[in-house]
Amino acid sequence: MKKKIWAALFLSAGLAFAGCSSSSDADKKADTTDTSETTAADAAAKSEGVMTYQEYIDAPIDSEVVVEGYVQDKQSWWEDKATLYLADPDGAYFVYNPNVPQDLYDKLVEGTKVKVTGYKTEWSGEVEVADGADVEIIEGPTYVAPVVDVTDKLANEDELIKSQNQKVAFNEMEIVPAEEGSDAAYLYNYDGSGSEGDDLYFNASKDGKTYTFTVESYLRDKDSDVYKAVKDLKVGDKVNMEGYLYWYEGANPHITSVTVVE
Repeated sequence: MKKKIWAALFLSAGLAFAGCSSSSDADKKADTTDTSETTAADAAAKSEGVMTYQEYIDAPIDSEVVVEGYVQDKQSWWEDKATLYLADPDGAYFVYNPNVPQDLYDKLVEGTKVKVTGYKTEWSGEVEVADGADVEIIEGPTYVAPVVDVTDKLANEDELIKSQNQKVAFNEMEIVPAEEGSDAAYLYNYDGSGSEGDDLYFNASKDGKTYTFTVESYLRDKDSDVYKAVKDLKVGDKVNMEGYLYWYEGANPHITSVTVVE
């Protein structure tokens, strides 16, 4: 998995997650010059030479793309790189490891509009703007996309994938064992090989089918509310969840909040 390769490089460099500002749950409010509300129609408008979301979707893999979107979230900054979740009213974009110096990264808070120039690629089903793209802040009003409830699409990946990279919700799911024969509700890493601070993997079921969810440690670290919430889960808990619909050989949602509902 690409993310795992990046993780290995990150850890081998001896860098600590504690030095990464992206994982703070408090890092949420935009501070661009104009903080007035943006209508969906205004937020969907594009500058000259910028693709609409549909044009981006229709663009061939490996072609150059120029898109605009609003920052919804960001993963850890490291060596002038950071990974961004962007959205506009028509869809969402995953921008993997663009060129982002520290001063720019600090400004990329929720709602900030940016222009991204790079190449469209695909990694194991995840469609993204590739490593090395350029990012420019576009001053103006901010926009935060609504959360999309996709619970009823979980069993239909052809429909589910249409919401790829959007902020989505999964409601009234039941926590089931993280691996067969165990009563543990989560694992560190997908195979249980990790420890505190690594990604958390957990399973939840709906209508008799089981799905796997992840707390991505670069997106929400061990000190985040969601990381702690997943560690407190018990098999049998009913939960509502929100997160980003990342894709890796199928749906691999990166969860940002978990609430026990009963």
